[in-house]
Amino acid sequence: MAQHNNTGFWGEQLACDYLISQGYHVLYRNHRIGRLELDLVVQHQNNHRVKELIIVEVKTRSTAQWQDPLRSVTFQKQKRLMRAANQLLQRHYPRSESVRFDIIVVVGSEADWQLTHVKEAFYPF
Repeated sequence: MAQHNNTGFWGEQLACDYLISQGYHVLYRNHRIGRLELDLVVQHQNNHRVKELIIVEVKTRSTAQWQDPLRSVTFQKQKRLMRAANQLLQRHYPRSESVRFDIIVVVGSEADWQLTHVKEAFYPF
């Protein structure tokens, strides 16, 4: 496996562990819909009344020296995430009331890392 794939897998695992520790329930991980992929689809465990799905895009970098990882979630990437989320909702969650898009950024290495969770990073349009 290429090093960037190992880094991405490691970052997604950290993000998954973090979300679980914060009371989220992971519904899907690396969920593919055709050529589209959703890194994590979660729901807050304490949120039983509102059926809100949370789509989490995970960005992992060994360093943020060259580019802010948040900037890599471009307008085009947001459109693809929304298209995949719409298909997921139509197929599996037709009664879901809302969807939220979060971004988790992991920067560093296994020895020294920082995780940032940006809730409601962007909105459907």
